[in-house]
Amino acid sequence: MAAQSNDRIKIPTSFWRDLPKIGIKEHELIHRAKLPVNILSEPVIVTTDQYFAIWQAVLDLIEDPATGILSIATDVKTTQLPPSILAAYHARSYREALNRMARYKQLCSPERIIISEEGEICTIELEWLYSEFSEPPMLAGVIMATLLEIGRLGTGQPLTAHYVEFSDSMGKKHILEDYFGCEVRYGSQQNKMTLKLSDLDRLFDSYNAELLEILTPALDLSLDEQQRRNSITETVKSILKHNLSSGRPDINKVAGELSISERTLQRRLTGAGTNFKDLLAETRHEMARDYLVDPSLDIKEVAFLLGYEELNSFYRAFRHWEGETPSNWRTEHLSSNSMVPPFH
Repeated sequence: MAAQSNDRIKIPTSFWRDLPKIGIKEHELIHRAKLPVNILSEPVIVTTDQYFAIWQAVLDLIEDPATGILSIATDVKTTQLPPSILAAYHARSYREALNRMARYKQLCSPERIIISEEGEICTIELEWLYSEFSEPPMLAGVIMATLLEIGRLGTGQPLTAHYVEFSDSMGKKHILEDYFGCEVRYGSQQNKMTLKLSDLDRLFDSYNAELLEILTPALDLSLDEQQRRNSITETVKSILKHNLSSGRPDINKVAGELSISERTLQRRLTGAGTNFKDLLAETRHEMARDYLVDPSLDIKEVAFLLGYEELNSFYRAFRHWEGETPSNWRTEHLSSNSMVPPFH
């Protein structure tokens, strides 16, 4: 299955800046995660599976995952919070903060924070829209600790969880149990955290109605724009994927399938922050990665399926995307050391 055009995760620069704090070098992490070497030379936007590979690499490289989780999650500077988290920090209550985090998380990643209340507890689980795999427990730990940390900062109280579960060992369990203030279980079927329902009613000392009146409409507008953008780009890319093997589709053909004029399509793509040429290149890139992890296809067949008339043109394009030839990329990703399929 090819990646979806809205399977995009923005990795903040603070992530790379903070790696030395947990004893990891960024280039060592990139190599371990099997990402393109030129990824740090441009805005870092990755797919869900690439994001998972990064966090799995963190888990593999770090000396003690438990210490790393807390080092990352508790280094919260309220003056430097992004708008999506700032809106949670200044919410009226912990419940409202969690709901805001769940809603605005969509602005930076295709992830759902699932919050369910039953009896006297609230359960928090994660769901990723574009991966067949569960998130690496290291990533889950950072997210869960961050959600608890926001509650502590907002209420000014030493809130504790009810219990926390990880699918794998996260190192020194007592460190996590001291932080979460509850039992931590390893080897569970999924990563999740439960909170005491009574804590969700706690009011935030950091509540700021005036700031929320500014932030909320702006964030909601960004969400609406993102959903509209994803709709048109997803539709165009779907058409491209069905037509590439029959030759390079042009914008007139795509506009015809959408029953709109070329000019209207161009205007809508511009409004979505892209253009036809870039979408065509992005689609080819995604499909190339999918085809290359299929050993039954040779390189010439891959080039044909992507609509390239000349093999050299495909080689030049792929080297621009990945910084290496299709053959070398295939060798690396078909090896037994590959962590996850890059677009599955």
